[in-house]
Amino acid sequence: MQIVRTILWVLLFAGLMAFSFFNWKQVEVQIWTNLVLETKVPALVIVSFLLGMVPTWLMHRGVKWRLERRIKALESATRTPSVAPATPESPIAGDAYVADDGRPPHEVPVIRSAGDKADPLAPNPRTGL
Repeated sequence: MQIVRTILWVLLFAGLMAFSFFNWKQVEVQIWTNLVLETKVPALVIVSFLLGMVPTWLMHRGVKWRLERRIKALESATRTPSVAPATPESPIAGDAYVADDGRPPHEVPVIRSAGDKADPLAPNPRTGL
């Protein structure tokens, strides 16, 4: 891509040089009634081109900079975990039950002793299955 950009800039420069060579004439530009600017045609064309290109280029760079900052902020926000990882004591998402006293599942404490091991053949105390 860099070679294409370089070729375009070289062609633009060559075209500007050819234009300057064939149009090297003195012109008078009347700015106000008593203010007249005498300049060459190529200088007038170059200044006009820059007056149109520089503000547009600056606006483009500013928008690009702002969007890159916004994308980086969004990417860093997705990298950091927003929810704490589930602990073994927390109820499983598929277990939908309500305690006998009407409390929702996330408020029911799970009581386990240190030597308590899960028996794979025992019924689940939460669901009764």
